[in-house]
Amino acid sequence: MGKNKPSNKKIFWWVGGIFVLLIGGGLILRVTGVIGQNTGEIEVETATAKLKTITQLVSSSGRIQPEVEVIIRPDVSGEIIELSVKEGDFVKKGDLLVRIKPDIFQARIDELNAALLTQKARLEQTRASLIQAESAFRKNKELYDKDLISELEFTQIKSEYESQKASLKASEYQVESAQAQLRRAKEELDQTVIRAPQDGTVTGLDVEAGERVLGNTQMAGTEMMRISLLDKMEVLVEVNENDIVNVNLADTARIEVDAYPERRFNGIVTEIANSARTTGAGTNEQITNYQVKVRIVTPHNLAMSGTELRRTETSENVSESFAPNFKPGMSATVDVETETAVNVTSVPIQAVTIRDFSKDKASKEEGESASESADVLVVKEDIRKVVFVVENGKAVRKEVETGISDNSHIQILSGIDTGDEVVIGSYRTLSKTLNDGDAVKVSDQQIIALAH
Repeated sequence: MGKNKPSNKKIFWWVGGIFVLLIGGGLILRVTGVIGQNTGEIEVETATAKLKTITQLVSSSGRIQPEVEVIIRPDVSGEIIELSVKEGDFVKKGDLLVRIKPDIFQARIDELNAALLTQKARLEQTRASLIQAESAFRKNKELYDKDLISELEFTQIKSEYESQKASLKASEYQVESAQAQLRRAKEELDQTVIRAPQDGTVTGLDVEAGERVLGNTQMAGTEMMRISLLDKMEVLVEVNENDIVNVNLADTARIEVDAYPERRFNGIVTEIANSARTTGAGTNEQITNYQVKVRIVTPHNLAMSGTELRRTETSENVSESFAPNFKPGMSATVDVETETAVNVTSVPIQAVTIRDFSKDKASKEEGESASESADVLVVKEDIRKVVFVVENGKAVRKEVETGISDNSHIQILSGIDTGDEVVIGSYRTLSKTLNDGDAVKVSDQQIIALAH
């Protein structure tokens, strides 16, 4: 008996230690809220619906390009003997750009001048023959009328006269043809000198003096350079088919250019394409876009408009005097303001979710026909937009009608009022967990009020 006493004492201490640990762990779990505080409430984040001005945006990315860009191609082929500009030069309408070697065209003019003189000489010779034939015709007609010559002889003389008249006409046409060829040759000679068709900046130069270029006779000639109006730039973007219906001519736009990350520029929609640009046709990745041109109305590239830029910059007016220098091909993002609603009831976009009301209907009908368990209830989906409003500690589901939205907020046309506390999170809670009538607890860290 005496040998068992130490063993029982050891067991007692082990049991006591385990009991103390259990009590301590329970207190810790209770303090941290893991146990003992489960009231069935769902923790949610809320925001207050308030009046706000919402501007619906259609966003897209694209490239900056000149509104007007003229591609210079030669009308005649030949060697460039003079190149009067370099890339970046500003030119006035009529300024000399390129001169093509004119020797072959000058030789052609000399040749055609000689041919024209030959045709004129033949014309005079034919005219003299006609005068002679006309005189013979008249004399023999008098003799024929007096029956002094035979009809056959008179017919031959008449035919000769008519033939000379036709020859004169042919000679006149040959002279006109030679003159036309000469005019064409002179025009080709003039085309060896290429001048600027408009004011602008040389934005691309693809040739050098001494190169040979092809004219536009039978195909597109050599592209020599481009002249652009850099003080009138636009952004070319592609808008998805789902958004293009909201974009209209003259819509205001805000433009962000990658080269100027801290600034936004004003724009206006000037052109909307009617034909679509489709990529991945016939596949699951098919995309249909429409090109939209947005003119940059903020003054820009003032030093490239052909006039001196006279401006004084001080610490008071630096931002006002700032004028960006855009270059063709720069990346830009455009936000087109398609519609604005002023002072309307708004909530964060994430507050609006969807629920299938057919499930409620199915549950109700299932309860009413519990005795007829063999029947199968078939109910069509009834998807509606809803917002959960916190009232007396419960989430009340309210069906809403929405209007336009911006990047963060959505307009509520009906269903809730300004001042209602709406549930905005978490996402999982809103999309799956939360139901009408659930008890909720508002998170102390997420109570958001929308500013005007």
